[in-house]
Amino acid sequence: MATKKKAESDGTLARNRQASHEYFILETFEAGVELTGTEVKSLRAGRTQLREGYVRVENGEAWLLSVHISPYAEGNRANQDPLRRRRLLLHRREIEYLDGKVRQQGLTLVPLRMYVKGNRIKLAIGLARGKKLWDKRQAMAERDSKREAERVAAARR
Repeated sequence: MATKKKAESDGTLARNRQASHEYFILETFEAGVELTGTEVKSLRAGRTQLREGYVRVENGEAWLLSVHISPYAEGNRANQDPLRRRRLLLHRREIEYLDGKVRQQGLTLVPLRMYVKGNRIKLAIGLARGKKLWDKRQAMAERDSKREAERVAAARR
């Protein structure tokens, strides 16, 4: 039997750590995800990958694309394609707002984390602007200087 990965204590099923390195997150939104039963079981077992995922607005609907949810091990023909498009459940005003931001300002929609809220699966979406190479270098330099300052402070104690 395969080992199961437990969900974190705050209900997080999957996290996109790469998003904070690649993008400046300007706003976050909470969306429901339209899933099948075997996908929910696979998610609860911790078998998903958000890293290459993105959100696109098409015809007034928000879609989650390129997110890999592995087929459920005990599932049968009810298992879905791991990379299929999944509809996001947002209010119409939120969808129109996000679509306008993406079209006018050249921003992108990135999945940040997937988590359980009550007995529902939710997705945190970030409205993001891509970082340039120098932005990434600057962020690394800030982290290093902060880490060094903490080391010096700890040594003084």
